[in-house]
Parts: sequence; structure tokens; C-alpha cells
Amino acid sequence: MFTGIVAAVGSIQSVKPLEGGSFAGVRLQIEAGGLGLDDVALGDSIAINGACMTVVEKTGNAFAVDVSRESLNRTAGLDQPGEVNLEKALTLAERLGGHLVSGHVDGLGTVHSFEPIGESFKLVIDAPVELGKYLAYKGSIVVNGVSLTVNSVEDLVDNGSKVCRFSINLIPHTIAVTTLKHLHAGAKVNLEIDLIARYVERMLTAAKA
Repeated sequence: MFTGIVAAVGSIQSVKPLEGGSFAGVRLQIEAGGLGLDDVALGDSIAINGACMTVVEKTGNAFAVDVSRESLNRTAGLDQPGEVNLEKALTLAERLGGHLVSGHVDGLGTVHSFEPIGESFKLVIDAPVELGKYLAYKGSIVVNGVSLTVNSVEDLVDNGSKVCRFSINLIPHTIAVTTLKHLHAGAKVNLEIDLIARYVERMLTAAKA
């Protein structure tokens, strides 16, 4: 489990294909930046841009993870070098500053717009229509591993396709300490819906059945 509070911005240094041909995954070598690795052991979990991955190597201030082809197909930002948001798995001794996050990406969103509004920034994202029922005004959403609050949500048709468009307000601190500063219209982002919303939806559909 995670909180969606990014602990450090690291960087993918290399992406190496694993054995198995075109259906194989890749091994990522990641520089951890300000993320302390003294308490990280092989087999521990670290969220990378919101996707929970297992540490398979550790050297100095760097670590490696293996990413399956399935994970690559369902996430963004894990297939090439570049900055990534990092968070170690939650312990019971830590504060829950964001919300309960599993590190399982539910779908890819597309940035509709990203622009400064006063001292903050307004981020508008188009989510897959199937995730729309989990998004609510002032509810929680994870974008590239960052726990955020939904400011507005609207179901609409854009260019002939149904989407759920929602907006988020980003304060300067969030911009400064995460990779969200690099977003732009058309960029793909990893989305994880609120854990509670997932269970509520299941209980309602099970009751109807």
C-alpha cells in the first residue's frame, strides 16, 4: 500500500529488454534521487509513477525493477528514460498524508489542458469512460503516483468519443516536488481510482445481481 505522497523524483537511467522476444518485459535501472534506500531490501515494493514494482537489484543510490509486457501496455512513462515519481511502500508507523493507494493502475488518462491559474495550475484530464463512475467532486484520484483531489467532473462526448473529463488544482509545492510539471496537452498519465469507490461499486452491483 501507498499514500500517493511522492517521496522523491528519480529518473529511469536505462530500459533493457528481458529475454523472451517481443512479448517480454523490460528491466529498468532507476536513480533514486532523494529517496533513501537504506531500509529498502530486495523484494520490497516501490511505486514508480503510481505503478507498484518490486526491487530486484540495489546498488548505491540506484535500484532495478522488472516490468512485464502487460504492465508496459497498461501504463505510461515506464518504457523510456526520464524522470519518475517515487514512493516506498507504506508502513504502519507513517502518517497517511494522501489516501490509501494500491499502486495498481486502473487506466490511462489523456491531459486535455494544463495551464497556470493565479499562483496554482489547473490540470484537466480525460479519463476512460469506464472509470467515470468512480470519480466524484472532492473525491480522490491518483495521477502518476500523486494523490490529488477532484475539483470538477463531467461526462461528455469529445470528437465522437465518450470521456469523463475532470479537473484538478495543483499548488506550487506539488508542481515543485513531482514530475507533473512536465505534463502537456495530449500526454498520457497513469490513473488509479479511489479504493473505497471500488468497493462501493462492487457492493452495489452485487446487490443488484
